[in-house]
Amino acid sequence: MNLQNILKRLPIKITTYKPISGGDTNKSYVLQSEEGNFFMKTNSTKEFPGMLREEAKGLKSIEETHTLRTPKIIKIDDSGNEQYLILELISKGEANEEIWENFGKSLASMHKIPQPFFGFSSDNYVGRLPQKNTKASTWGEFYAQYHLQPLIKKLTDMNALTNQEVRAAENFYQQIDDIFPKETPSLVHGDLWSGNFLISDTGNPVVLDPAVYYGHREMDLGMTRLFGGFSIDFYKGYNSKYPLEKGWEERIPFTQLYPLLVHSILFGNYYLDEVKSILSDF
Repeated sequence: MNLQNILKRLPIKITTYKPISGGDTNKSYVLQSEEGNFFMKTNSTKEFPGMLREEAKGLKSIEETHTLRTPKIIKIDDSGNEQYLILELISKGEANEEIWENFGKSLASMHKIPQPFFGFSSDNYVGRLPQKNTKASTWGEFYAQYHLQPLIKKLTDMNALTNQEVRAAENFYQQIDDIFPKETPSLVHGDLWSGNFLISDTGNPVVLDPAVYYGHREMDLGMTRLFGGFSIDFYKGYNSKYPLEKGWEERIPFTQLYPLLVHSILFGNYYLDEVKSILSDF
């Protein structure tokens, strides 16, 4: 990646820049300029076509609900060999009980807005993997056909799943609409773990790195439980605004199956064991 070429294309004059940790897909930087400080992430347009443009679209979709705060989008460009996304740089603060509760209420407010179908207006990414968001009329159809099946096939092609485990997954597909309560589609963040939000220095929860789609709201709740980091006050706030249906905690493994499949493909055996444990009930 030629960083100097990217810096020449920027709409702001950069005085200094500092590389920071940005995960295993993007290179990330803090940019300093006379106009202020910004955050920039870059990666290969060829390797991840449309990734950062879809990320910006997801941030905008969340922002337009006027519920959760997202970083302001400064510039998105994927016209060259390297794509980049420049965002507002947000100073970090500390959470307290009230902030956590308000975070839960804000997520619930976003989920409460009814959406017209399951899916989304475009495909995007979850982690480094493409995410299909083809329109579907039921949650079971969408979750099985467009999110689970492609990953089960990929793991099967990698010889990571047995025929019995594939059959178990197929049995699960048939039961999705019986397992999950029937609800209208919600805009979901799609990757809401503790690394994808921060508390600003003004005390506002800010969500980052979305993998949005219109899905079942319990998917976001399950993701918050996958790697920990969310206070009990978050769930208290959520339930005060949009109470979860009975048994939601028992359904958490079924919401986590999708991100665990993603992590199994990207990172291997520990997550694959979790996938096999969930499928063993079917």
